[in-house]
Amino acid sequence: MIAFVEEVSSSLVREFLSRKGLKKTIACMDEEHPRTATSINNRSLLRQVLNIEDLYRKNKVQNPPLKTVLEIIVKHHMEQQKKVKIMTGDGETARTVTPPAFTAGSPLICDTEKNSSWSEIKATHSSPSTFLSLLSDENESPGHDQKDVSAYDSERQKCQPPTSLQQEWESSAQKEPEKKSEAISRSRTNRNRRGMMSGPMPREMGRKKPSPSCAGRKPGLQRSPESLQSENNNRGNKAEAVNKNHMPNNSDLNVSDLVLDDVDDEDLQEISQVSVQRSVSECLPKSRPIDQSIAMDLKAVLLGSSLNCFSAEWRNQGLTFSDTHDLRYGIVQRKGGPCGVLASIQAFIIKKLLFENTESSDSDLQRLRPSNATRRKCLVLALAEVLWKAGEEEQATVAVNTGLNHFTPSGRYRSEGVLEKMVFFTVDNLRDLQILVEQHIEQFETGTLGCILLTISAVLSRSIEKVKEDMDVSSSTLIGAHGYCTQELVSLLLCGRAVSNVFDDDMELDSGGGDTTLLKGIKSRCDVGLLSLFEHYNICKVGAHLKTPSYPIWVVCSESHFSVLFGLQRELLTSKDQHLEFDLYYYDGLANQQEEIRLTVTVGKWRHSCQEVDSDSIPPLELCIRTRWKDVEINWNDTEPIL
Repeated sequence: MIAFVEEVSSSLVREFLSRKGLKKTIACMDEEHPRTATSINNRSLLRQVLNIEDLYRKNKVQNPPLKTVLEIIVKHHMEQQKKVKIMTGDGETARTVTPPAFTAGSPLICDTEKNSSWSEIKATHSSPSTFLSLLSDENESPGHDQKDVSAYDSERQKCQPPTSLQQEWESSAQKEPEKKSEAISRSRTNRNRRGMMSGPMPREMGRKKPSPSCAGRKPGLQRSPESLQSENNNRGNKAEAVNKNHMPNNSDLNVSDLVLDDVDDEDLQEISQVSVQRSVSECLPKSRPIDQSIAMDLKAVLLGSSLNCFSAEWRNQGLTFSDTHDLRYGIVQRKGGPCGVLASIQAFIIKKLLFENTESSDSDLQRLRPSNATRRKCLVLALAEVLWKAGEEEQATVAVNTGLNHFTPSGRYRSEGVLEKMVFFTVDNLRDLQILVEQHIEQFETGTLGCILLTISAVLSRSIEKVKEDMDVSSSTLIGAHGYCTQELVSLLLCGRAVSNVFDDDMELDSGGGDTTLLKGIKSRCDVGLLSLFEHYNICKVGAHLKTPSYPIWVVCSESHFSVLFGLQRELLTSKDQHLEFDLYYYDGLANQQEEIRLTVTVGKWRHSCQEVDSDSIPPLELCIRTRWKDVEINWNDTEPIL
């Protein structure tokens, strides 16, 4: 319910900004608080959800009518407040009733539900047809009212006796029915949840005076007489410091001078989460926009020229998961092109699910059917690992889309509205990187630019200069003809270096005349490996660093396409190949796969020679597997072989 309330509130704000023509503000909001599938984009539906059709019709006949739903609601509540009046003793004049104002030193009193006069008025004039009361009612479960009353009665026993000011207020009040008390308690809880501060604040910072009513909630911290006396003695000095610096010094923040508003347990949990996130965000670096110089260099290393553009296949590819029950771990590829990026990040997601998901007690196969929250968490960790490795485990960069242009293209640069709208953050530790990725995970997972954002982030994490140095030919590109990923891009994502070769270490070739050519390969054993059909055709040689990775997960390069092959047990990497039998699972995000593909591999049972069998009739995936395990028999287990 809380999530839906947030969506309705966000839609309400967006409707206000749209009516006011604040397009840049909407774009900023969409960046910091992206829309979701449950967002409401229709004004009529928004009015129905808020149950304000009557208010809307009344507003239409006004001259002039208000333009936004938010203004209609605000006007309604302001008018309701004006009606909250009671007659004085002589019956001739009326005055607006407000709760008594407490002095800064007054303790918070929990027994004010006796103030039936004020409570009765609020209950009488609160409109049951407004969206606030509706949301409150929907939030209640059957039998909840009785629990509220019991909790309310038990808490009253613990509260302090009322002050003389409260006694004077209560003397003119009559006892309120229980039903109205419960309604007010629910309403108050909703108000607290919406307006609660994230933590204690010094009195001098202009915090609100404590509310006199807190029935049904736990009493919070209160000031001692000593702290009040200390405050009176030092108020002048502190006020001067605040006016000068707008923030108190650390020496001013004495625990005895801090007050925590009364809250219930659920609010405390929410406040704790907000406080942690806020403290972390304050430590994170500021974003830096991608200017035209950086954009031109990025396009050159990615596409070959600043006049080239990303294809539609790249611009519309996010890291979206499959809804197929047995393939919930898989990322769906819409069209051909960025398969190398998708297969690489897919491999790391599988690594997180199978071998690093310590919180799960499920079997290996059950881990491949994760919940939405689990697979998103694994995506966050996988993205962070790839970028951290690209930054040599010293720093990493995350690029995000803001929806706003940060430079006006000029000269030899072709604009397409992608790089112009990006900013990037750079962090120097893995934990901050994970938090940063999590804050913007919507853009990677559900956004259309997820694949491009990952690629840009990896290049900036490695740095454009080092990416060029990694390549055998510095003028090579990471995205080749027809939008296909090159080996350099896949190497960057798998091992953190954009090398052009898949053999182990570097290799020097004699170029004649005493000159040598340095060919750069894989420096060390990788967590995720690679198998290539090109090795079957003797075009390349995949080294042990990729062929025998730390985890039984391989990106498969076959027929200009990248997919993923993986096993469930790490033991198959260390067991002797002779008479070994194990299962491998295959996933191809582009194949519109609807079922799990399980291959049973038996080593030492292949009885045919290359001359006896036409290799064109053998599935390419089998040929790739045989570059790792020789003479194996492969059973597709009633699944149609992929040719």
